[in-house]
Amino acid sequence: MKTYFVTGGEGFIGYHLCKELLGHQDNYVVTYDAQKHYVPLVRSRWPFYQVYRIRSLNSSNLVRIRGDTTDRGLLKERLEICKPDIIIHLAALPIANVSNKYPEEARRNILDGTITLLDVLREASFEFERFVYTSSSMVYGDFRRDEDGQIIPAKEDQQCEPIGLYGAMKLSGEHITKAYSRRFGFPYTIIRPSAVYGPTDCNRRVTEIFLDRALKGEKLRLDNGGHHQLDFTYVQDLAKGFVLAIENDKAINETFNMTRGEGRSIRELAETVAGLIPGTEMYEKDVDVYRPNRGALDITKARDLLGYAPQYSLEAGMREYVTFVTNVQEEMNW
Repeated sequence: MKTYFVTGGEGFIGYHLCKELLGHQDNYVVTYDAQKHYVPLVRSRWPFYQVYRIRSLNSSNLVRIRGDTTDRGLLKERLEICKPDIIIHLAALPIANVSNKYPEEARRNILDGTITLLDVLREASFEFERFVYTSSSMVYGDFRRDEDGQIIPAKEDQQCEPIGLYGAMKLSGEHITKAYSRRFGFPYTIIRPSAVYGPTDCNRRVTEIFLDRALKGEKLRLDNGGHHQLDFTYVQDLAKGFVLAIENDKAINETFNMTRGEGRSIRELAETVAGLIPGTEMYEKDVDVYRPNRGALDITKARDLLGYAPQYSLEAGMREYVTFVTNVQEEMNW
């Protein structure tokens, strides 16, 4: 039996990862989560999904702890009691544009929480196998282009030049993780996801916004024509990727892109939603650009070293997502 300590384990990605970990009978999972939400509740399904997650993730091998990663005393106390084999650090402010609006809150959640956790682990009385840090594709900044203007898939070893506060803080967390590892000798793995979507997401990412509007019969807005590309990653693929990295010694002290590995435009996302929800209409609007120009991430390293093989295309993932949302709406009488 192995014990996993998952900060942010009550969140969107955390829920799916814990579900995947508990699928292995001998695993014991502890979630440590502040249970905060950064989207106005009038626009969020968060209360409903919190209830859904608790109902659907009910196991004798699961313990839930409410706590903030900046609360050094509580964090240390709980870690010493649990003595986990693997620590998976997901807790952070989850939305990039909120970091630009509230930089001090972002710093506290992303940087201070990471430093506190690493420093508590430095002083721990128990030995652990791995510290897993969740980073972001935002660390790359604007993706490079070839001579024909085509976006070049971002590789883990290329120079990172984030253009937003979220990406900069996530990259700082990577450097801090590596520094603690070099200085104090514990192994780590860094994972960089991108544009994660799927069941129980309630952070108002573009996939959730489009789906919500389409189900209400509202038009989908395509900023600047919807040509911006993202590497949309179905959350179940990411959860399985985490497990592959955790279980494989080849992932020790390595960084991995963990995405679909395919650049798709916002327009393609809108067209996919329209194909699943008949009658959905779109319109274009010119807006100021505040996010990096991104596209596909290169997942060769994760595929070759870990056997990572994402199963869900954007079309297949959104089909699952639409089915989930419509079924839960009926079940919970939204």
